[in-house]
Amino acid sequence: MGASSDNVTGFILAVSSSIFIGSSFIIKKMGLKKAGATGKRAASGGHAYLREPCWWFGMISMIVGEIANFAAYAFAPALLVTPLGALSIIFSAVLAHFILKERLHIFGVLGCALCVVGSTTIVLHAPHERDIHSVKEVWELATEPGFLIYGCLVVVVVCVLIFYYVPRYGQSHLIVYVGICSLTGSITVMSVKAVSIAMKLTFEGNNQFVYFQTWFFTIVVIGCCLLQINYLNKALDTFNTAVVSPIYYVMFTSFTIFASIMMFKEWDTQDASQIATEVCGFVTILSGTFLLHKTKDMGNKPIQTPVFTAPEHEDNSTAT
Repeated sequence: MGASSDNVTGFILAVSSSIFIGSSFIIKKMGLKKAGATGKRAASGGHAYLREPCWWFGMISMIVGEIANFAAYAFAPALLVTPLGALSIIFSAVLAHFILKERLHIFGVLGCALCVVGSTTIVLHAPHERDIHSVKEVWELATEPGFLIYGCLVVVVVCVLIFYYVPRYGQSHLIVYVGICSLTGSITVMSVKAVSIAMKLTFEGNNQFVYFQTWFFTIVVIGCCLLQINYLNKALDTFNTAVVSPIYYVMFTSFTIFASIMMFKEWDTQDASQIATEVCGFVTILSGTFLLHKTKDMGNKPIQTPVFTAPEHEDNSTAT
């Protein structure tokens, strides 16, 4: 009965999180547009949005959503909570259509659907998380060679994206900004898990904040979140929100699942059927992402209403 009640609580928190996060994309975009009309745009390196109340309201909405999502993982398993993140895509796309007037082409809608289906398939068939009982256990897992290599690769790729690709292709290729946010996000989630374990154990009477590992993970969370916020603002200010949201969700979810597998090594429990299903999920994600990229500008093009010219009337004098 207790487990069932916890799952219901986790479900409600996860859905609430999706609503707040989906709304935050739209509210922040509105703030960015207002700030861009009176100052230097975020996409050009400006920070005028920091003086825009609408942007701060969007940030508060995102923070509330993230807190709800953080709390959801304390009550329900990841296999229940994570797929519900897809609801933020749908909610954001609907609001973008009605509020920002950002039309999403029919193929874009299909791309969103493919992304959601693919991500959900992967999450639902991902390995079960192992039980962690202390921050030191997480630290031991994070300092093993496999995850250290992944972490170093993420740092190198993010640095290359920031210092080489952003100045050259940031304004024309959505994948640059979103790639930075998604790769960084996978490290953020691993650190958030460590901090959440520390807080849970501390509330139970076993203080984890006496260990330097807890503070290290906390600093990583703060640093990564600030980096993600900065480049997510640039993405929202440059590209269609209805496209940013699903691609960000897909890449973030994919990298996070991969990071979790690397760190917690649950792939040992996978059978051939589960692995094949996950591969199909990745193919579905790639198909949806490709479709979204190819149709990202189609929704913003004005509808060309065909003009039918009435045929010239025959000279009445020739009528018999």
